[in-house]
Amino acid sequence: MTVTLTDLLPAELRRSWVMDGTCPDLDLYSLYRARQIADLHRTAVIDDKGKLCYTALDRKVRCLAEGLRGVGIGAGDVVAVQLPNNRNAVIADLALAALGAVALPFPVGRGAGEAECLLRRAEAVAVIAAIEHRGQNHATDLQALAPALPALRHVIAAGRGTAPDGTIPLAQLLRTDPTGFVPARPDPDSAARILVSSGSEAEPKMVAYSHNALAGGRGNFLASLMPDGTPPRCLFLVPLGSAFGSNGTAVTLARHGGTLVLLDHFTPEAALAAVREHGPTHILGVPTMIRMMLEALEKTDGPLPAPTALVLGGAPLDEATASAAAEAFGCPVVNLYGSADGVNCHTGLGHSVPPTDRSGVVAGRPDPRVADIRIADPDTHERLPDGRIGEIVSRGPMTPLRYVASPDLDARYRTPEGWVRTGDLGFLDGEGVLHVVGRLKDIVIRGGANISPAEVERELVSHPQVRDAVCVGVPDPLMGERLAACLVGKGSEVPTLTELGAYLEEGGLDRHKHPEHLLVLPELPLTAAGKPDRAALRRRIVERGAALVEA
Repeated sequence: MTVTLTDLLPAELRRSWVMDGTCPDLDLYSLYRARQIADLHRTAVIDDKGKLCYTALDRKVRCLAEGLRGVGIGAGDVVAVQLPNNRNAVIADLALAALGAVALPFPVGRGAGEAECLLRRAEAVAVIAAIEHRGQNHATDLQALAPALPALRHVIAAGRGTAPDGTIPLAQLLRTDPTGFVPARPDPDSAARILVSSGSEAEPKMVAYSHNALAGGRGNFLASLMPDGTPPRCLFLVPLGSAFGSNGTAVTLARHGGTLVLLDHFTPEAALAAVREHGPTHILGVPTMIRMMLEALEKTDGPLPAPTALVLGGAPLDEATASAAAEAFGCPVVNLYGSADGVNCHTGLGHSVPPTDRSGVVAGRPDPRVADIRIADPDTHERLPDGRIGEIVSRGPMTPLRYVASPDLDARYRTPEGWVRTGDLGFLDGEGVLHVVGRLKDIVIRGGANISPAEVERELVSHPQVRDAVCVGVPDPLMGERLAACLVGKGSEVPTLTELGAYLEEGGLDRHKHPEHLLVLPELPLTAAGKPDRAALRRRIVERGAALVEA
């Protein structure tokens, strides 16, 4: 491996978190093996093929690890994984950890151009990809890229269908005899996984995480939502290949000995069926998915089995959605503020509905066992006192090692002391609770006046006829930019732009912040990671122009 994945945090700081018990100081596969030995027949994965216990999963992991070692993949090699949420994705995660290799997962649905960018910059030596998933042939597409990627030696084709010419069938590697396999024992503070974040950059950001940062820092986040320490049963509505999904194999299984309930493709009907059949303790998704589930739930009968928590992140959570979800699911709704870049804060189990604040999103009280959070001056990086709005910066056990092959991002988003700059604006109140008020970059500038899309979105989703709302800025020759509202309505009646303006004015929102374009959709387009696709919405409005309604 030639890509540099050294740590930008001082080694003594990392070791302090091991010494005080914050991080387990074991690699992910060793943690998993300990869980397997402790409970041989506990269910590890539930997917469309049924149940897989810890021992059966471990045998498949060892088979794959030995098979990968046989084709020359070893410690330190970066191996990309583009698979849907199923047992193969989990097997690949653990097999790469057992080899001491570095996993680079990214969700199915991302195109070949983005995949090529990730593989090239990370110098991936192999990629494990789906033969076919929902009409897309990822293995074929990636095999076609191989000649342009000097580091890429193997494309491994997974799933149903015939493996494309030139690829290695995953099924073949899974038939390898695992008897002689001896797992590697990588340094727990070395790279284990690369998280991908689209962020606001021209190319996706890649962030390297250690075993300790995943199992320790991120593991402590989930531990705070396990009131009695019982191993969790987590229904992941988000892709395991996303940053949010990194709480799957490494955290739910390896750290906590729990069970993963997986859907290879999200639909509200399938998600509700999984809740009824498998009774998850934790449901992890984005607010848009929950709004879709709430709408589908109106067409079904009978209460749902109550989970311990509904954990929502990836996009702002409004009070109306949180209240409806808490009532429908019969459990606390946890608002998660987090990112691939190394920030995590949530509202916890103490509230059925997360507290709200008209100045922004209440993100909860930071947990230093996960990530300590401060507010800093965006220009000088100096710490600001409580109550002052500034840039949210984070440093703690889940802080990543560094950005991958992007020294410019390290220089831009990491301070000399190792704090991660989030690009988010917020403040800490007198009780130490974090409030997120907007983005440094995500500002629409209309005629020299700044508009925060998040502020307008919070008001729009409170409208009784609006189910979902995303606001984006679109170019304008006179004003520079104008604000566009992209809405999904409740039922057949959707408010007009004039009616929305009246509603927002009644709520006290300044007139210059009112949307001037309207796009009404049956559903919001989502990125491969399950978040609203703002870029696609912006393109659609620019292409069609003016005030729009789509049926």
